[in-house]
Amino acid sequence: MALCLSQVFNKDKTFRPRKKFEPGTQRFELYKKAQASLKSGLDLKTVVQLPPGENINDWIAVHVVDFFNRINLIYGTMSEFCTEKSCPIMSGGLKYEYRWQDDHKYKRPTKLSAPQYMCMLMEWIEMLINNEDIFPTRIGVPFPKNFQQVCTKILTRLFRVFVHVYIHHFDSIISMGAEAHVNTCYKHFYYFIKEFSLIDHRELEPLKEMTERICH
Repeated sequence: MALCLSQVFNKDKTFRPRKKFEPGTQRFELYKKAQASLKSGLDLKTVVQLPPGENINDWIAVHVVDFFNRINLIYGTMSEFCTEKSCPIMSGGLKYEYRWQDDHKYKRPTKLSAPQYMCMLMEWIEMLINNEDIFPTRIGVPFPKNFQQVCTKILTRLFRVFVHVYIHHFDSIISMGAEAHVNTCYKHFYYFIKEFSLIDHRELEPLKEMTERICH
């Protein structure tokens, strides 16, 4: 069955878009520009490049929020297949296990099931992107000095969602007819993080072969 918008935006689902850009703001205009480029059929490698005259942190902020929403939705569409029983450990195959740490409730890396990890991850990212000290929305308010490091941490953890979904739930992606949609989102994400060197190459290892195949 093909993945449709009504499925993706089902209000009963736990995972759905949680952050929107306010109309009239510079960030909203940048978001519209990015979306227009995506829909124009341009090469994704070109789409992710910083537009002339734009601030790099604004550009990164727009994409981090957009990727959060998109990946949140992708996982939400297949969360029924990712259960405590099917995925008792948050992993990417036999070689990679991801433990959760947030310096609040989990001060040390802690084993969690994949559904628990995903829930903690989405709540943690939502908290960060709604924090005005980290993702300022008011004109004239500067980004913090560690802004790109925070974004690197967010994007690194979002990449792990792709790892888990591709390695453990690819059959479900295919059965829903969502393969092309997920692949396009992954390629967009991958070209963006490569363009701005936002994720350590070692983190990309679990999907290296697939990436070489679909990201030419």
